[in-house]
Amino acid sequence: MSHPLNTPLGRFGIVTSKDAPDECVASIPVGGMVNPLNGAPTIAPLAMLVDHACGLVNHRRRAAEEWTVSSELSLEAVPDAADIIAGAPDVPVVATAQPFGRKSDVVLATCELAHRGIPLATATVRSFYIRSPGDLAPFPDGPTGPLPPGTLAHRMAVRIAESGGAGPVLLQDEDPVLNNSLGIVHGGVSAMALELVASAALNTDRLDRPLRTSSLHVNFLRPFHSGAESRYAGTVLRVGRSTGVGEAKAIGPGGEAAIIARLTAYRAGPR
Repeated sequence: MSHPLNTPLGRFGIVTSKDAPDECVASIPVGGMVNPLNGAPTIAPLAMLVDHACGLVNHRRRAAEEWTVSSELSLEAVPDAADIIAGAPDVPVVATAQPFGRKSDVVLATCELAHRGIPLATATVRSFYIRSPGDLAPFPDGPTGPLPPGTLAHRMAVRIAESGGAGPVLLQDEDPVLNNSLGIVHGGVSAMALELVASAALNTDRLDRPLRTSSLHVNFLRPFHSGAESRYAGTVLRVGRSTGVGEAKAIGPGGEAAIIARLTAYRAGPR
């Protein structure tokens, strides 16, 4: 099933081929996507796919009066994932997600991501249940079809900001297509942006020997709204010859961190 182009899922070309409480199978095009901060190939869209596939499994387990809110997303990828995707850039990445453990107030879903049958990553999303809000936006109805032309940054509605040397920053412009049913920026979009700024921070002045994202852990702390002051900022905790650790924050209009992430990257390929 393709999703309407005026939804976050449709905007990024996600196709859901199975949607059930015991399993979700979905795909996303990743080939040719680049980080707007440095032009390097990126696997950031994998975070969008994980948020959807695992989040949907958790959501399908809810009771009649419940709704889900995701609190954590974790992604563990092989360091050469971008190279594998580049081997057939027109082939989408496929995620197969399943529930993990029994349902309680908090649930966990796991998924495996592959490209042409080659394992790329394993991931999890943890969600908790709240009483179904009464002000949910109706699911948009609109056309489906091939993705229109446009860069990853254009689809995410992000712009590079001047950071004064403190680290890479992307501004999150307002775009209602990117909001979820609660009226906040879709968690998968924010997770992608956090990967982009953290990865760019670690790869400053080293695009000839890049550190590739291997681990991304995202904590959703509070709702993140787009706006004139909304931004994603990446910083370096440590960077060496073969590995690095960075952090990223999604900072809302009030100046508080709404989402935080930690990223670990390694140098892929022969020494």
